[in-house]
Amino acid sequence: MTGAVREYRWADGKTLSLGRRTQIMGILNVTPDSFSDGGQWNTPEKALAHARQMVAEGADIIDVGAESSRPGFVPMSAEAEMERLRPFLTVLIDALEVPLSVDTFKADTAAMAAEMGVHILNDIWGLQYAPEPGRMAAVAARYHRPVVVMHNQEGKEYAGDIITAMRSFFRRSIDIARTAGVSDADIILDPGIGFGKTPEANLLVLKRLEELQEIDGQQWPLLLGTSRKSFIGAALDLPITERTEATGATCVWGIMKGCGIVRVHEVASTARMCRMIDKILEAQ
Repeated sequence: MTGAVREYRWADGKTLSLGRRTQIMGILNVTPDSFSDGGQWNTPEKALAHARQMVAEGADIIDVGAESSRPGFVPMSAEAEMERLRPFLTVLIDALEVPLSVDTFKADTAAMAAEMGVHILNDIWGLQYAPEPGRMAAVAARYHRPVVVMHNQEGKEYAGDIITAMRSFFRRSIDIARTAGVSDADIILDPGIGFGKTPEANLLVLKRLEELQEIDGQQWPLLLGTSRKSFIGAALDLPITERTEATGATCVWGIMKGCGIVRVHEVASTARMCRMIDKILEAQ
């Protein structure tokens, strides 16, 4: 792993360390319609049990999402998203010993979650959600929350080199964050595998991940989310239920390319892979 170590500590005593070993983010979808596990954890009791299982298996962060971002999804209102999310956060925040992130691109939802005690914001529009310019960055700054800034775009076409375009996107996100008062130490970049990219482009971005670590001479931590995604199905002709090993391969590749966080559904198998590759990379 490359880049400086980042240490996060929140008021409730929970901590996170980036740069020492790979951090595993367990996915907890409380949606009825997620592309791979919608409806499985749709009560607070089921969600808590699954979150505890992921923590026991090695998850360092639990990422809670109340709105599906599957291809073709119809956005829900912030009010509906908050109504769905609130009872889950009420149960999860105090019951888990690891930090919680909330997967939302709506500033009102992020503010509610931060007010309740959520530790990290995870924005699939990278602080650039067009209907709410600057608002997500303002929430991150107001509550002093680390924010995952994911690359995204409408459509899948790129006029030039895709990595050049992604670096330009991240520059805009970083400028938005800084203008709002977000510390550089609170910015985590996500290449957005599966978002605004063809299957072939996703593979190319994975191949060139290390080119996204440094922007304008500064190193940034990377989060990689490839779990069960359709580009794996396209590459290997596998259904969602049979993409575990391929997901693990992308996680190992990502770690070797400098990613500090991997976001996955199957925590136990991924954790073993990550710990092993960490040991190899740490060898003197």
